[in-house]
Formats: sequence, C-alpha cells, structure tokens
Amino acid sequence: MRTQTSARPVVRSGGERWLLVRYLQVALLARLACEGARVALVVLAVDRTGSAGFGGALVAALLVPGVVAAPLAGALADRVRRRRLFHAGCLVLHGAGLVAVAGTAGRAPTGPVLAVAGAAGCCTPLLTGGLTSLLGDLVPSTARGRAFSLDAVSYNLAGIAGPALASALAATTDAGLALAALGAAAVLGGVLVLALPLRPRPGGGRALRVADLGAAAALLLRDRPLRSLTWASAVGQFGIGALPVVCVLLAGRYATPWAAGGLMTAMALGSLAGSLVYAWRPWGVRRPECTVAVLLLATGVPLAAVAAVPGVALALGCFALAGCCTGPLFAALLAGRDRYAPEAARTQVFTLGASLKSTFAAGGAALAGACQTAGPVRLALAAAGCQALAAALGAVLLGGPVSRLRTVLPGGPTSRFRTAVLGRPASRSRTAPFSGPASRSRDG
Repeated sequence: MRTQTSARPVVRSGGERWLLVRYLQVALLARLACEGARVALVVLAVDRTGSAGFGGALVAALLVPGVVAAPLAGALADRVRRRRLFHAGCLVLHGAGLVAVAGTAGRAPTGPVLAVAGAAGCCTPLLTGGLTSLLGDLVPSTARGRAFSLDAVSYNLAGIAGPALASALAATTDAGLALAALGAAAVLGGVLVLALPLRPRPGGGRALRVADLGAAAALLLRDRPLRSLTWASAVGQFGIGALPVVCVLLAGRYATPWAAGGLMTAMALGSLAGSLVYAWRPWGVRRPECTVAVLLLATGVPLAAVAAVPGVALALGCFALAGCCTGPLFAALLAGRDRYAPEAARTQVFTLGASLKSTFAAGGAALAGACQTAGPVRLALAAAGCQALAAALGAVLLGGPVSRLRTVLPGGPTSRFRTAVLGRPASRSRTAPFSGPASRSRDG
C-alpha cells in the first residue's frame, strides 16, 4: 500500500514517452540557461567594463549562493503543496534575474547587480537536482532507469551547447542580448513546468522546521547506500574538477593550443555517448551504489593512461573513453539517489548531493591551479588517483556486503534514524528494485 504522503500519478505506458519528452524540454531549457550564463556573464562584463574580474565576480555571485541555498531549497521543495507553482516560480525567478543582470551590468552600481545575480543563483539547485528529483513522481519505476539516463543526457547536452550558444549569440548580436536570451529560456522552462502532471500534496504540505534543514545531511552520513553514492562521487569529482587545468598544460606539452578546450570537449562528447548507450541498455540498476563504484574505477584507467600517451590524438581518445564512463556513472548516481532517499527528503538529497559535487569540483580546480608547476603528467595521475580513491571510499562506506543493503529491518538502526529525523518510517517504495512485482503494483 502506498502511503498518503506520496502524490505520484499513475502513468500509463502510452503516455510515458510523451511525458518524459515534456520533462526533458523543461530540463534542457533550464540547464542551457544555467551553463551558458557562466560564459555570457564574463563576456558581458568584459564588453561593458573591460574587467574580467567583474565577470568572475558575477559568475561567483550566480554559483556560490546555489551551493549555500541547496539545503533550504530542497527542504522547501519537499514540503510545498503545489510543487508545479514552486518549481515554475524558481525557474522564472532565475531567468528574470539573468535578464535583469543583462540590462544593468556595467550601467548600474556593482553591488545591486551582484545582489540580483545572487538572488538568481539561489534558485540554481532547483534547475539541477531539484528538477531531477521530479522524475520519481513522473515516471513509473519500471522506466526510471532509462529516464535518469536521458536526464543525464540533458546535463551533457547543456554542458556542451550552453557555452557554445552563449558565445555564438554574443559574437553575432550582443553579450547583453545573449544573456537575456538565456534568461528567457529559463522563463520558458518555468512556464512548461506548469504542464507537468505533478499532483498537489495532500493535507496542505508540511511546515518547514529547523531540523528539516539537516535531514538530508544526516541521511548522507548515516544511510549506507546514500553515503557511499554521495561521498564517492564527490571525491571523484575532485579529480574531474582538476581536468581543465590538466588540459591547458597538456596543450602546452603537445604544442597544440586547441587541445586546451578540445580535450574537455572530447570528454563531454564521450559522456554524452555513454549516457545515450546507458539509456538504451541500462545495466546494474538494481544496485546503483555498486555501478557507481565500478564506473569510478573505470574512469580512472584512461585518465591514468593520459600520462603515458605521446601525442594529442591518443590523449583525445583517452579523454573520450573517460567520458564514456562518466555518463553512465552520473545516470546511476541519479537513480541511486531516487531509490534510497525517503519521500520526505528526496529533493533535498538531490540538491545537497549536487552542491557537494560542485564544491568538490571547484576545490579540485583550485588545487590543480595552485599545483600547476607539478606538470600535466603528475596532475593527470592525481586526477586518475582520485577516481580510484573514490571507488575504494564507496566500497568502505557501504560498510558490509551489498546483499545486506537491499532490506531495511523494521527495527534496525536505519529505520529508527529515518523515523526520528523525518517523522515517519522509511518508505518501502524508495528501496524497491526498479523492476519487480512490488514496483509494478505500486506504479500501475
């Protein structure tokens, strides 16, 4: 029996694909705006003020508040009654903030412009992990593995097309118009959210308590599958964050300037290909925590090989192979969050997990920049070592045989913890396999 707190619609197979397409339209528009704005803000600042430092401050104002606001944004999303209005409002506010910055940057005092960018940045967690968390309410459990793979594709496409679109619009029109167009894309995504069949939560939702803000953080420390997925992927992202610095140094080593961006593009294209293949034929969906650990280890192998290859062509292949592993890894991570996060803290788990990954990636980039004198070979090996360390950490944090993770005993410590923090027992629907008799009976 499904608990009353779950408001999941019954989606028949005939409308399943169309519903997923509608969701992906929203996700792609929102994430194009999110990825492209980072480039457009810098170009806009340089065009109007001649200061790349101001551009960096704008990007920081957009990104940093999102990391800080992730627990609050997720907690609110888990408790509001009318989720369509909440998510739509956040996307519209983010887009309107970008449009406002496009019109005022370089023309108004710096403080208010940065404040507007910061307000828009507070909505960023709902454009990334917040949107992904909705898939559990939109797609039946039997199709959820493929849905998360396609959602990972939307991240990859936005990561490739967003900066390219911003650069192209800025070059052909104006940097302000480019940023405004990206903001309009986020607003359109917010409007399209209203067409998603997200039923209002019964009972008017729950009031937000101070203790709720730490619910997801406590789960990420105490729940074995969740802590394995979260911290292993975060440590792996520390190495991935260093790769842009590695690519710049490799371009100098090979005397090939285009390799600075070309190597990262090869990795992004490999990630896109891997996500598409995984969407077509998912594997390891019953134990995503194991899939993440295996793919982290697999990602490190081609990155380690970069240190030994003699030319840029082989380096491109290594980066593409690493990307082929990171695409399915991300899809498995999203599926794992959906499976193990309880209903009352699901969005918060997604937003907090995404902010942790971003923080670790930024830390990896900063440390690599500070240690660039070590050279590209050592840094590439260090990035590969982070993947191996992350895989080992994931195995250690599971804390026992994986077969024991499939059952949560009614009186066990995990069940008691969830009851104490979230105010109700763990939902059986969160730990059920993606495909199985129980899942099919619950999702129609």
